Amino acid sequence: MAYAPITINRSALTIMGVPFPDMETLESTAEAIGSNMFEGFQPTKKGIEIIRDYCLGKLSFAQLAAAAKEKLYAE
Repeated sequence: MAYAPITINRSALTIMGVPFPDMETLESTAEAIGSNMFEGFQPTKKGIEIIRDYCLGKLSFAQLAAAAKEKLYAE
């Protein structure tokens, strides 16, 4: 798959239309997504929501791993 940039709107605090509560969480999520894209990850809105929620502490690492294993990030 070819690299496809993601849309980050820092003034609206969104990544691909997914809202973030603050710039710190947006930046942390964007960095995590970018790192994974080098490994072939193709971000979806659902995937961004899952990573955002992990960065916010709403998901544990075990829940994040289970979501990845079950491919819950796919749209």
